[in-house]
Amino acid sequence: MKPSKGGMYRRFIKRSMDFILALIAILVLSPILLVVALLVRVKLGSPVLFKQKRPGLHGNIFMMFKFRTMTDERDENGELLPDNIRLTKFGRFLRSTSLDELPELFNIIKGDMSIVGPRPLLVQYLPLYDKHQKRRHEVRPGLSGLAQVNGRNAISWEDKFNLDVEYVNHVSFTGDWKIIFLTIKKVFVREGINSETAATMEYFEGSKVSNEK
Repeated sequence: MKPSKGGMYRRFIKRSMDFILALIAILVLSPILLVVALLVRVKLGSPVLFKQKRPGLHGNIFMMFKFRTMTDERDENGELLPDNIRLTKFGRFLRSTSLDELPELFNIIKGDMSIVGPRPLLVQYLPLYDKHQKRRHEVRPGLSGLAQVNGRNAISWEDKFNLDVEYVNHVSFTGDWKIIFLTIKKVFVREGINSETAATMEYFEGSKVSNEK
């Protein structure tokens, strides 16, 4: 049985396209990468990059790179202050413009990530997923995804996971390019960067109602 057009794209074209697009983006955006790195160093200190382990394809763990957007301010007990205090005006600007995400282009070159796919979430969420939600790891995580162009951090976890699985079920060349163009539009409009109740997305604590199928 021959693979479908979507299956052929997913198996043979998507990874090559990711590598080429990421390489071009790094070359074209290198001046911006350097300027942002310098500003982060001056305004937020060192290290310039925020590194964190995230689950990728099939749940395999990789180290994700981003520009840092928070200070390391701590209380009298040495504990980090809440995110909304450590997230500076400059950090909010980096997030609202998605400039903090640019180092993930190197994750794409390495093969950890894709241009388009479900966003890589925290490792600690892995045991909390039901069977339906785990399907988001059937593809490489993305710099942007279906959930990001449909609300990003402003939508619920249930909606986010449903959109992730919808993407997994319908990976295609035209679908990926549609998401790429919508992402560019969202970045300029700066929609859905934060949730309504937190500086970033609230922590996922598991589904109240199982979506297991």
